[in-house]
Amino acid sequence: MTDTDTTHEEDLKNLAELIKKARVALLTTVTGSGDLHSRPLAIKEEEFDGTLWFFTQDPSAKTANIRDNPRVNVSLEAGKGWVSLAGTATVVRDAAKIDELWDTSAEAWFPEGRQDPTVALIKVDATSAEYWSTNEPAPVTLFKVARAAVTGGQPDIGESHTVEL
Repeated sequence: MTDTDTTHEEDLKNLAELIKKARVALLTTVTGSGDLHSRPLAIKEEEFDGTLWFFTQDPSAKTANIRDNPRVNVSLEAGKGWVSLAGTATVVRDAAKIDELWDTSAEAWFPEGRQDPTVALIKVDATSAEYWSTNEPAPVTLFKVARAAVTGGQPDIGESHTVEL
């Protein structure tokens, strides 16, 4: 993978496009003992502006982790690319924001609906991101990786960029 020259605006646009294609992210929190725990969460549809939102139950182990140490990582796969976001998380109980983001997938986790006393949001404010993207179909990418493993060297399977947010 190469890290080519792109403008900050191009990086933000590419990052937003990859995030928009993803449906599920892995949210990694730090436990009190320093272990890293990752959990799948559905990404709530919004135009990426440096913030991601997730529904969660509170209290839970992940909300306790966030309150103890708000530093998190969010990783996601987006078809022809991957994203890793570093940032800080907060647990939010804003009824207006819950109403704004509420959808049928949230209902599946909260049978009592929006009024469920455990409904909360996790707000992740990203500080930096790294993303990898490729324009090639997955079989071509896999072939290049396999060929490099047999012949030696590294496969050229796309671009990697780091973005400060």
